[in-house]
Amino acid sequence: MARACEICGRARSVGNNVSHANNRTRRVWKPNLQVVRANMAGTVRRILACTRCLRSGRVVKVAGSRQRVAASA
Repeated sequence: MARACEICGRARSVGNNVSHANNRTRRVWKPNLQVVRANMAGTVRRILACTRCLRSGRVVKVAGSRQRVAASA
């Protein structure tokens, strides 16, 4: 599984760290990916989605299946 958003395809981007002396070293920016249970084409799947897609509503999340047990007092 590649570390990319399955909705928009956002993946790592590369560039340079630039010091005050203008020395350049390679660096990587990684997207903020979250594992989410989502409804994809009528089926529930675990996908990697970036937080921008989650926030904008492009991902239809599925409610958790845990049942809360009421504690009797």
